[in-house]
Amino acid sequence: MMTKNSDKKREQMMMFCMDDMVPQNHMLRLIDKAIDWTFIYDLVEEKYCSDNGRPSMDPVMLIKIPFIQYLYGIKSMRQTIKEIEVNVAYRWFLGLDMLDPVPHFSTFGKNYTRRFKDTDLFEQIFAKILEDCMKFKLVDTDQIFVDSTHVKACANSKKMRKRVAQEQALWYEEKLQKEISRDREAHGKKPLKEKDKNDPPSGSGSGDNTKEEEIPEGIKTQKCSISDPESGWFRKGEHKHVFAYAVETACDKHGWILGYSIHPGNEHDSRTFKTLYDKIKIYSPAMIIADAGYRTPAIAHELLEDGIEPLFPYKRPMTKEGFFRKYEYVYDEYYDCYICPENHILSYHTTNREGYREYVSCGEICASCPNLHRCTESKEHIKVVTRHVWEEYMEKAEDIRHTLGTKQIYDLRKETIERIFGTAKEQHGFRYTQYIGKARMEMKAGLTFACMNLKKLARILAKREERISTIHNIWRLLKEKSFFKEKWCWRLSPAPTLSTGSFRIMLLILLILLLAYFIRQ
Repeated sequence: MMTKNSDKKREQMMMFCMDDMVPQNHMLRLIDKAIDWTFIYDLVEEKYCSDNGRPSMDPVMLIKIPFIQYLYGIKSMRQTIKEIEVNVAYRWFLGLDMLDPVPHFSTFGKNYTRRFKDTDLFEQIFAKILEDCMKFKLVDTDQIFVDSTHVKACANSKKMRKRVAQEQALWYEEKLQKEISRDREAHGKKPLKEKDKNDPPSGSGSGDNTKEEEIPEGIKTQKCSISDPESGWFRKGEHKHVFAYAVETACDKHGWILGYSIHPGNEHDSRTFKTLYDKIKIYSPAMIIADAGYRTPAIAHELLEDGIEPLFPYKRPMTKEGFFRKYEYVYDEYYDCYICPENHILSYHTTNREGYREYVSCGEICASCPNLHRCTESKEHIKVVTRHVWEEYMEKAEDIRHTLGTKQIYDLRKETIERIFGTAKEQHGFRYTQYIGKARMEMKAGLTFACMNLKKLARILAKREERISTIHNIWRLLKEKSFFKEKWCWRLSPAPTLSTGSFRIMLLILLILLLAYFIRQ
């Protein structure tokens, strides 16, 4: 029999409670129960006047609006406001009833520009949520996984101009120069002359204000976006050439995000590592696991000096095909020289500004070598092998890589940091950004990672509450005196084989084991 619904139901007037309209297992209800949002009032108190001006929008609701956007991966703030207008759960989460007007989509953007710009508010929100996760003993900072991903910037790849390439400063420059001076002195070499600070280095100069036609010939240039100059030109493979931001992230082995940092997409991970490392070293990790992009002497030196074990993967040699690999030249630590595959010596020559010792061979001996074509293409028949002044730290890192069990630890990257990036891009709109500027990208990253941590915390607390409720019901059942007196208990007992007392003991043991299972979970 066919049933036809009447349109008159649309015109009915009803009385209902907003709390009853949201399911008990809805994600926003679990999130609202997992954290006390009043901490935001303390963070933004200085941004509001207490005795002057018009009443403002509730700061908690103001922060929750973009939180909804990143939690559900909504494309824009305009679309987010449209969703809030028709979604009862969103209204309940923001503290609005069905008749309250929804804020305009430009409200958050105006408040960000006037109040929250150039502040660390969103980083503080991320830190507060992470602190709540640590209170429940869910975060394990013994092993920290580090990696970076690229987020497409709000910039047209065809609208660009050239600018003088800026020489990126090295965070370890001062330590490296001291080590170079010490090494040259030990080898009887004169100290290197300091660079003239008044002369602009190669790749620096007038910067963003330099027009393309004013750049002299021979100066290294780089592509700059017209709409978002703070982004960087990112190239990956033959087809992926876009302006992007690099988001460097750290997490533990359970997938809890511990820190992040934002950089232009054309900066190498090893050069931006220090910013993130300063944030995560307060957790005193025993090991930091990173990919081959972080496998540099400077990072190995920094971690080992701080008592942290670096775990890097194997990196294939960059030698040309058909030539000897570098590991085929054996280093003699006692005599400080290299021995080539033909058992000839490469003696120390100098230590250059990049921190590499140069070991050179004798051209007269190499000229008659049968494997010269596999060794060098130099016209003088001289082979040069370099060794970094911090190479011993790289050797220690290589020993750690060969330690039993480290391969299984490194394989956890695909279940931790790589899964975080995949989830953020697929479910939370982290594949690209519609904001312009590094500051707004930091806001997006902070709120996105905060909502990922909070969503995970909410689910765990909900499961814990369910288990506690089950344990409570079992315990209440055991405490009832009439439980073992019920007739159905004895009807289940196989009378010919088990006595009544034995069956009672078995039933009690079974309930205790069930209780222990729920406690362990």
